[in-house]
Formats: sequence, C-alpha cells, structure tokens
Amino acid sequence: MRPAVCQARSYLVGMEPVSDRIQVKRLPERGNYDRAAINEILDEALVCHVGIVTSDGYPMVIPTIHARQGNTLYIHGSAASRLLRSMRSGDEICVTVTLLDGLVVARSAVHNSMNYRSVVVLGSPRMVDDPDEKLAALEVVTDHVIPGRWAQSREVLEKEVKGTLVVALAIDEASAKVRTGPPVDDEADYSLPIWAGVVPLSMVAGDPIPDARNLEGIEAPVAVAAYER
Repeated sequence: MRPAVCQARSYLVGMEPVSDRIQVKRLPERGNYDRAAINEILDEALVCHVGIVTSDGYPMVIPTIHARQGNTLYIHGSAASRLLRSMRSGDEICVTVTLLDGLVVARSAVHNSMNYRSVVVLGSPRMVDDPDEKLAALEVVTDHVIPGRWAQSREVLEKEVKGTLVVALAIDEASAKVRTGPPVDDEADYSLPIWAGVVPLSMVAGDPIPDARNLEGIEAPVAVAAYER
C-alpha cells in the first residue's frame, strides 16, 4: 500500500486533459492526466461512486464496487439494481473514487485540508451482454477486492451470472487530482506557537474472522491472512 506520510509538498502534474470537461479548474496544479497515475488510484480504491440522472429526471449518486482491466472500468451488481438498469439507456455517467491519505492541520482553521488522491471518469456506459466478457469481468472484480479469490472459490453458477448485471465504461475521459504534503499557512502565521502538520491515514486490515461454519482444519489463504491495500 502506498504510504500515507508525505515527505514534501509535491503535486502530480501530468499530461494535458483530453477534454475541458475533466480539466481540474480549482487548484489546477493538483491535476494529473497521466494514465498510469489514474490507473494506480483506480486500482487501489475499493469503492467508487457512480452519478446518474434517473429516468425520473433527478440526480443520484450510488457507491459500488469497481475494477479496471486495461482501458475499461467494470461495475457490477444485482440484476434488480436500479442503478445498473438505468444505464441501459447509454446516457452519460460520472464515476469518482477518492483515497484519503491524511488530515492536514494548519495554524489557521481556514487552511486546514486533507491529503488525498481522487479520480473522475466521464462517459457512456455499455451493458456487458457477451457471456465470456461478463464472466471475465466478474473475475476481475472479484480479484480486485482479494487477489486470487476467484480461483479459490467454487465455480460460479449460470443463474448467478444471469442474476448479475455488469456495466463497462471506457476510461477515455478521466482526470486525477492529488494533494500531498504539509499545511500551507499565511507567512505571518509561521511564527505563531501553534502546532501544525499532517495526521497520516491509511486503510489497515485486521485479523481475519473465520466463519463459524468453516470445515475443521481450513486455514485462511495467504491473500486473506496477509491482506493489505
């Protein structure tokens, strides 16, 4: 997992944005349009938020699981999911992920901030109907959460595949925004006797809790026992 401690104030500035829609307007020096940096954030995050406009005309943002394979972002859920069913129209959606790396504590409350890595992806989703791609996408999503878990699980049933919807979104319009480093105070405030700095934050896995109905002698696989993000 990427360390949350930031040694210096350095902003990731990548390539030019592919469109004005995903260009970082507020604090543009924090914008990053490099695909490798965008992929890294998408791959580390476990949860994304999907913004849609429903058929009734009102906005809705839903958290869900995602996974990336190449230039495609996959989102999956129940066939009864209103979020996924609404994407059959092909209307554009907005997908965001955020990784929180630290609390930035400044000498002035107005300069308090957070260190973070975030990504915004815009585009028109595609419903995955091809059985082979759908099965492959489910494997990608499963292994995104716990590497190797698909191969360790029982074979998925046909009814389970049919009961799951998978949506694909090309990562053609995307941007990252990143803040790292210490607080940035007004110059006059640096002489004040007030503590300032960064409180690092990271996701830490606890010890696995075995299911009470596990068969005797079954041990947690390494990917579970030594899980980290």
